[in-house]
Amino acid sequence: MIVLKSAREIALMRAGGQILAEAMARLREIVKPGISTLEIDQEIEALIARRGAKPAFKGYRGFPATVCTSINEEVVHGIPSAARRLKEEDIIGLDLGCVVDGYYADAAFTLALGDLPPRVAELLRVTKESLDLAIAQCRPGRRLGDVSSAVQHHVEAAGFGVVRAFVGHGIGRALHEDPQIPNFGEPGKGMLLKPGMVLAIEPMVTMGSWEVRILPDRWTAVTVDGGWAAHFEHTVAITEGDPDILTAPDGSRAQAA
Repeated sequence: MIVLKSAREIALMRAGGQILAEAMARLREIVKPGISTLEIDQEIEALIARRGAKPAFKGYRGFPATVCTSINEEVVHGIPSAARRLKEEDIIGLDLGCVVDGYYADAAFTLALGDLPPRVAELLRVTKESLDLAIAQCRPGRRLGDVSSAVQHHVEAAGFGVVRAFVGHGIGRALHEDPQIPNFGEPGKGMLLKPGMVLAIEPMVTMGSWEVRILPDRWTAVTVDGGWAAHFEHTVAITEGDPDILTAPDGSRAQAA
């Protein structure tokens, strides 16, 4: 069931989104070679607590941390660890969420440590661009397939793979609500987008095969072929006009490309 959000509910989700935007800015400052993924997690958990919010992921279905830290061939849901220290030329996907007065916000991005090989740098650029193109489709009267196909077309045109096993989702009083939002699909198909819908759109893109497997920790998803992966995500409200990116740094209405 799709739950349309009121202006008050969207304002609460924007408050959470602005905490995540601040957290992402902080991550850009602290994520350097030598830092452990556990130190990253502790820093962001403390920031969320200082802002009066709660982590969305910690304890969710048993997940043990505040931030998902996914390195190189890890696609999503990497578990922070004191033993995992970042090194030069790594990439790390950072997925984080928080709850404000019972309402969720969710965001992710992938950071590069140092200079990357050109094809890896292109992976990050194309994945971020695919998110921007998907958000541009988030207008009343468009279809869910328009959002999904915008990701798939851009990613596959660049020779990368679109992960099938994980999808974006509606978000609100629960972290995961209807509808599911695949990163592949046909334009003009699927559910009609309406004002009040809030979507967590999150392309997950690989350098090779789109197939993934889960490690014995029962959380970390890695590419089957060992190719590196990137992940970007925003929480977006459908309005009467432009998409409203609740997790953007300024919390303002997006001017869709």
